[in-house]
Amino acid sequence: MKTFTPSLFAKSVILFLVTILSFTVSRAQTTVVRGVVTDAKTHQTMPYVTVSFNNSTIGGNTNTQGRYNISTTEKYNQIKVSFVGFKTVVRNVEVGKEQEINVALIEDNHSLNEVVVRTSKRKKYTNKNNPAVELIRQVIAHKKQNVVENYNFAEYKQYERLAVSLSNLSDKFKNKKIFKNYQFLFREQDSTLIGGKTMLPMYMEEKLSTNYFRKDPYSKKQVIEATKQVKYNENFVDNQGLTTYFNRMYQDINIYDNNVSLLSNQLLSPIADHSPDFYKFFITDTLKDQQPNLIELSFTPRNTNGLLFEGKMYVTMDGNYAVQGAELTVNKNIQLNFVRRMQANLVFEKNNDGRYHLSQSNLKIDFGLNKEKGGGVFGERLVTINNFVTNSPRTDATYKGPAQVYATNSEDKDDTYWMQSRPDTLDAAAAKIYKNIDSLQTIPSFKKTMDIATLLLAGYKNYGKFEVGPANTFYSFNPVEGFRGRLGGRSTPQLSKRYYFETYGAYGTRDQRWKYFFSSTYSLNNKSIYSFPQNYVRASFQHDTKIPGQELQFVQESNFLLSFKRGENDQWLYNDIFRLDYVKEFLNHLSYGFGLKKWNQSPAGSLQFQNLLPGGVINNVNTIHTTELSAQLRWAPHEKFYQGKLYRTPIPDRYPVFTLNYAQGVKGLLGGDYNYQNVTGNISKRFYMSQLGFTDVSTEGGYLFGNVPFPLLDIHHANQTYAFQLYSYNLMNFQEFVSDHYASIAIDHNFNGFLFNRVPLLKKLKLREIIDFKALWGGVRDENNPALHNDLLRFPNGASGGTYSLGSTPYMEGSVGVGNIFKILRIDLVKRFTYLDHPGAPEYGVRFFVKFDF
Repeated sequence: MKTFTPSLFAKSVILFLVTILSFTVSRAQTTVVRGVVTDAKTHQTMPYVTVSFNNSTIGGNTNTQGRYNISTTEKYNQIKVSFVGFKTVVRNVEVGKEQEINVALIEDNHSLNEVVVRTSKRKKYTNKNNPAVELIRQVIAHKKQNVVENYNFAEYKQYERLAVSLSNLSDKFKNKKIFKNYQFLFREQDSTLIGGKTMLPMYMEEKLSTNYFRKDPYSKKQVIEATKQVKYNENFVDNQGLTTYFNRMYQDINIYDNNVSLLSNQLLSPIADHSPDFYKFFITDTLKDQQPNLIELSFTPRNTNGLLFEGKMYVTMDGNYAVQGAELTVNKNIQLNFVRRMQANLVFEKNNDGRYHLSQSNLKIDFGLNKEKGGGVFGERLVTINNFVTNSPRTDATYKGPAQVYATNSEDKDDTYWMQSRPDTLDAAAAKIYKNIDSLQTIPSFKKTMDIATLLLAGYKNYGKFEVGPANTFYSFNPVEGFRGRLGGRSTPQLSKRYYFETYGAYGTRDQRWKYFFSSTYSLNNKSIYSFPQNYVRASFQHDTKIPGQELQFVQESNFLLSFKRGENDQWLYNDIFRLDYVKEFLNHLSYGFGLKKWNQSPAGSLQFQNLLPGGVINNVNTIHTTELSAQLRWAPHEKFYQGKLYRTPIPDRYPVFTLNYAQGVKGLLGGDYNYQNVTGNISKRFYMSQLGFTDVSTEGGYLFGNVPFPLLDIHHANQTYAFQLYSYNLMNFQEFVSDHYASIAIDHNFNGFLFNRVPLLKKLKLREIIDFKALWGGVRDENNPALHNDLLRFPNGASGGTYSLGSTPYMEGSVGVGNIFKILRIDLVKRFTYLDHPGAPEYGVRFFVKFDF
């Protein structure tokens, strides 16, 4: 008898299953169809396109890369591809086989962007009894339950990649001598895609992080576990500032926020609380083959110039009214400068509790001076979120500390780590960018180009360990010095990362005097003193001229552009200033500083220091000697800036900046003649007001304790140049007002075209309306009034009027301006409202301001 072994039994089972499977397949073969859907005109892939077997409900949508994959065991021999605004395509398929069918959709010229059905009488769009508006109101009503902040706890992994390239480059540019041996740097793509045919990758950064959220007490923390960045020579570029600047431009897009920050502006979200007042909504499709079923909701701005999106979103029909996906673009007429195209795709993933969280966002923006042609800059930011966990609390220590921290050795991860940790794979061009940029910086012609660019933009010419500049101070003129020549420079980190030196020498042809400056700085954290966070000690000495009350930075006092002034400007000071300063900054943007300042000031030009001796005899005082100890506390939460060669350029945001200064004059210390205390405080903040634009507000107050001559009082910042200055009084004369106690407010509101966009003849110019108002309250107490104390220095007089203390009436001025002229120019008509009886006080003035804005 034959034995039935286990192996024989297993083989018999396998044979039986194969026989049954073969029989089943022969009766019900599976048809599998996959492929990519593109726009026939632009050749771009198309997400969220409906692909189904014809005359059935079996199908699905393309993903964010335009790919689809559908299957059926039924005998359907056609697929149907449809998308609003495009002609529906039907293709034959082979039943029972796997096949790839790529489809290019053709735009339906008879369709309208706003999906309006034309009849003999055009129907007016209205919110009343509009099912699309009712739907969006449900989405708005359910916002709170569909955001991360609705959970008590949440955490997730996040990958970010930001890539920036020079875009739409011509063959002439590509074939320049500088790139002769480096053609591998260029990236070729389809010419109809965003960015154009030829691109030159210039920057990329990647981050991997774990993010933690706690509802009560509120905490949101990002732990960056790995980071990688293209880095340029620090003599030319602030790499840290570059990262900050790009990340500010390409911010996270949270469609559930009322306003979405984009390019230093705020665009109203299509699901903002009052979005039906600014958008038109249309139900353009119902996707019943999805689980849950989805409604495709298209939207377009009522005013195409407004800071609004257009596009479509997919809303779940499961009672959550959550956004499952969204495609956002902007109208070509939008009030955004230099933006050729913008596209953002958002994808949301379902949680275990049935709600949705953002799983991927992809933001692409192409910039150019010319909207249609010429080279530009293309940037793309991809964010992928996974491992989303809710209501799983961590220890308190996890949520405490700064909002963003870097793990140890986060910058030291090797290529193997990144290949294993990225959620996707970099294409060949992107994978080589880090190495390619390093190679590019070794090319002599590239170094020369960067050297010239640094001279033109920052004003410094680099010579390795030392750089000469700034160039705009080499030549200037004023009534006291006449023609003034100046030459200076400073050391670079190539000399030392611990020691820094800065110096200049200047000479005036009229007063025939030499001026000079020298400083030595020691970095306490072995980092460049021009990088954040700073921690240094500096000693400096300056012998130079100065306009009383004008606290300009040393390196800018002889700026050529400041030479042009209105009215008389011949009351100056000669200064000898020795300073010893200590500055300490923290990662949370809290900083403090201590200082010692020995200051000798003497009158120059027509300015005179005079008091009255007993008997009414006028006495000329040659020099005022002061020694001052000071402390400063500054807190700028979430502050962002670009560290330039001269100063930090702030990147505007909604967070306030607090500054508190204290100065103590010490009589007898190093020859000081006066005891006094001076306390000043300042709060500055930008307020975003959605479609009404934004407002910059600065409030300041000060009080001086003690008995001092007028040069030591608070001499309020006046402006006699033709440039509009945000935080100076543009129709106040130099040294016109002094105080020993004061309060001020400055308000500058930019409507961002909210009003002009409603005027047919103006909206095409994309001008922006601006209003500005400044007020100053203050006065001089009796103890510091020279009219009551003969020993005090008398307030000076001059051709443009004298020096006064503020009375019960505040100084006030306001202006109306037009901005965005040629995209860079702002012109203000300024009116002075008070103290018009002062000699030389102008009532009106026109001022100019040059600024690049998006």
